[in-house]
Amino acid sequence: MFAVVDILGQQFKVTEKGKYNVPRIKSDVDSEVEFESVLLLSDDTSTKIGTPYVSAVKVRAKVLQHLKDDKVIVFKKKRRKDYDKLNGHRQLLTKIEILNIG
Repeated sequence: MFAVVDILGQQFKVTEKGKYNVPRIKSDVDSEVEFESVLLLSDDTSTKIGTPYVSAVKVRAKVLQHLKDDKVIVFKKKRRKDYDKLNGHRQLLTKIEILNIG
């Protein structure tokens, strides 16, 4: 069984007992969150597609930790102009574990 869930504007294909890094959620560690925006729900026998969301289906998850992603380097340069700029960025993430779908 899996579901496609919209979490803060990004879509994730999630399964039960799976662990995922999602954009930073404003919740405490070891708290539970519910996602009501389920776009697709599939099990062994059938598939339900939402318009835009599947009604009466929620995904419960537990917040495991808050972390930062790997650094992404941004380098800009204009040749023969003596211009170069180096920046780095680390995205804020939250690691969640899916408890149940349904």
